[in-house]
Amino acid sequence: MAASLLIEDVDAAYGAVRALDGVSLHVTTGETVALLGTNGNGKTTLMRCILGLLKPSRGRIAVTIDGRTTELVGRSPEEIVDLGIAIVPEGRRLFPRLSVEENLLLGAYRRAARPAIPRNLEFCYEAFPRLKERRSQPVGSMSGGEQQMVALGRAVMCAPKLLLVDEPSVGLAPILVARTIEKIAELKEKLGLTVLMAEQNFHQAIRIADRGYVLVHGRVEFQGDSPAALGDSDLVRKFYLGL
Repeated sequence: MAASLLIEDVDAAYGAVRALDGVSLHVTTGETVALLGTNGNGKTTLMRCILGLLKPSRGRIAVTIDGRTTELVGRSPEEIVDLGIAIVPEGRRLFPRLSVEENLLLGAYRRAARPAIPRNLEFCYEAFPRLKERRSQPVGSMSGGEQQMVALGRAVMCAPKLLLVDEPSVGLAPILVARTIEKIAELKEKLGLTVLMAEQNFHQAIRIADRGYVLVHGRVEFQGDSPAALGDSDLVRKFYLGL
């Protein structure tokens, strides 16, 4: 079960406002790649382009899954999800009046995931015991950390091969950020996923990333081939470490 992602020279805009300018990056099979940048620098926009929620004005986005390469630009979000691409969106985007289990089951939208619903649901409850305890509780009554567990579990229910994670630290206390990042790494290893994670918390992101890219004003301004290389970057020192 192999997945990789290639993005080449992508431009994207909201009306007259350019959000991405010639973005190129790649994520190879089995990697966790961090997409770093402060708010407003294009991380979420790139995620939207990958998922077909925003069409780039230029460039190429392609995913290779189990040896088959598919061009994503011009495809609908439903088609892209059906390939085996799932996202944990910024802000979680759950259905607050539905129960934990109902939210999880909504993740099994794609056809290939439906036969595996019992197995994947049990996996979610093993990975997140708290969710099993509260499977009938409305999600809106849960804490931010618990809701993030639901969002991660919902993505697992999609039986993904490529997992996109957008700003998992937003709205969480520091200790919950650390636990969430650790859980992403755990899920990646247990499920054999390829992961692209957009995150502004540099210290937490590099705990699990194999390497990363820094976005500034919609452009890739630095590529670090290891966590150490990212930490040694003058750009990272300026924007993240205050040095």
